[in-house]
Amino acid sequence: MKQELKNRTKRYAIDCWNLCTKFPVSREYNAYCSQLIRSSSSVGANYRAACRAKSNADFINKLKIVEEEADESMYFLELFSEISDRENKEINRLHKEGNELLSIVVASIKTMRNRKS
Repeated sequence: MKQELKNRTKRYAIDCWNLCTKFPVSREYNAYCSQLIRSSSSVGANYRAACRAKSNADFINKLKIVEEEADESMYFLELFSEISDRENKEINRLHKEGNELLSIVVASIKTMRNRKS
């Protein structure tokens, strides 16, 4: 499961990057594209860091960062969905994937917190 999630988060970052290549080059689009690329790639980078956590508390803290970055990615995808009529199918697919990743991470955090009790 760990390797599958590493691969899935990496694919998410690449797919978000590919989406951004399809938008016009402008100050406005560039700002949102930069944010989406940063947050979506941070999902995978921070998940990998969580996999190397030193303790359960460290693991939870790192997963909380993944949670925040996944939610931020979804926010920028929602903005694109509202401001653009381009790539709606891909935006919706990526939003769904972001939501699934977020759900997995939140469930993992809850599981780890319950183990500590």
